[in-house]
Amino acid sequence: MTNESSIAIITARGASKRIPHKNIKEFCGKPIICYSIEAALHAGLFAEVMVSTDDEEIARTAIEAGAKVPFMRSAETADDYASTDDVIMEVLKKYEEQGRTFGTFCCLYPTAPFVTPQKLQKAMELLQTADSVMPVVAFSYPPQRCVIVNGQGELRMKWPEHAKSRSQDLEPYYHDCGQFYCCKTALFMEYGTTDLPHTVPMFMKELEVQDIDNPDDWEIAELKYRKVMGLA
Repeated sequence: MTNESSIAIITARGASKRIPHKNIKEFCGKPIICYSIEAALHAGLFAEVMVSTDDEEIARTAIEAGAKVPFMRSAETADDYASTDDVIMEVLKKYEEQGRTFGTFCCLYPTAPFVTPQKLQKAMELLQTADSVMPVVAFSYPPQRCVIVNGQGELRMKWPEHAKSRSQDLEPYYHDCGQFYCCKTALFMEYGTTDLPHTVPMFMKELEVQDIDNPDDWEIAELKYRKVMGLA
């Protein structure tokens, strides 16, 4: 059994209902998964950069981009109910069967074009004094001042006590960027999740964060990417 420093795991199953072939769809000139693969490779941190997929076309694209696909994802972790944690666990156990273990890992999503080698380097540096690192971004509007629709179809403040609160006086709330997670392997194996007791944030700019769940999201992400990269 060899214990290696770190592995990058890119999770890319084949099924995508709202955006067909989403994980290998062209994004600003190349398959979107290539951005995550290239960021991981160029970070210079990982003994292995691998893609977990159940799709042969994704596997071919990943290998052409420089990633490894040493085994295909199982049916159990390729359905709509498997979590990212389930996929990570399967990957790490498959490597253990091959006699390879890793002290830390970084799990990247295949639709994360804003990830850069520098961001991964910063996250892995933060991991040295943490259990897990999660990139987060602040909600652009204070959730405490949200409105809901009641049973009569009328708008009401969810928390009316904040009706007159100034935005700058409210506690900032953050959400997961949906880009990557860095984690210490032993603790992940113990708890079965990347949400560990000492998870620390890595703060991201809103311009460099975009969930891509439908065609409108895709278009917004491309606009943001061109802006960030000076291509607009």
